[in-house]
Order: sequence, then C-alpha cells, then structure tokens
Amino acid sequence: MNALTRKFATVGSALAMAGSSLLLASSPASAATSCYASSCQGLDPSTTICQNDARTVGTSGWSNLELRYSPTCRAAWARLANGGSEGKYVTVRRNDGNGSYSTHYYGNGVTVWTAMVNDKGITSQACEYWDNGSGYFDCTESY
Repeated sequence: MNALTRKFATVGSALAMAGSSLLLASSPASAATSCYASSCQGLDPSTTICQNDARTVGTSGWSNLELRYSPTCRAAWARLANGGSEGKYVTVRRNDGNGSYSTHYYGNGVTVWTAMVNDKGITSQACEYWDNGSGYFDCTESY
C-alpha cells in the first residue's frame, strides 16, 4: 500500500469514528439516568428513564393533578397540567412521612411536576394547595 492510500485510509477511519461518536452523543436515551426505588428519591423524572414507562395511577376530582408512577423505577411523582389560573403548590408525599417534594404552579397553563419519591413497598399521594395561604385544595387517591 503506498503512502497516499494509507493516509486516505487513516483519515477515512478517523472521520467514520467521529461521525459515529456524534450519533451516539446526540441520542436522547444516552442522556437519561437510571435509578431504582431509594436512589430515585429527589430526582427529576424528566432526566431519568422513569418517565419512559410512567403511568397515571391517581387523579384528583377538581383539576388535572396526577400521581405518576414508574414500575421500572418504583418511584412516584406529582404532575399538574393546565391547573387553571390560580397559583398553587403541587406536592407528592410518601404516606409514611419519609419523603415529600413540592413545586409551584404559577397559574399560567404550563405543566409542572415534582421530584420523585421512593415508592417501593409504600403508598404515595399527590396534593395541591393554594399558594395564598388558604391551604388544601385537592389530592389524588394513594397508590
């Protein structure tokens, strides 16, 4: 093989490797992290694999509040989509009292969700509270 052919082969191999690295780096799945039960506690479900198999296991009677659960991760979180024009706090809590996370919904129609709680062998519940200090608004059933 002459020197020119060897150079073309080296450059071609380098370009092929660089191209495949770019494809792998841009994959959405590569950005998601994995967790299970207690290692999910406090994590954002949108940055984990937990969102992939999540299902709604509880809803409130008055708004679009949902209790979301991932069987793969054994974790739960609260989600509120288009919760009206009033500001409120959206909370998920473990019913044993060992975990609770809240986020604020500003009344602007944007979907919000909480961090996750470990839901392995425990029930959890999602609730929403008025942010004007008047307290409780609505909760989902426990799951």
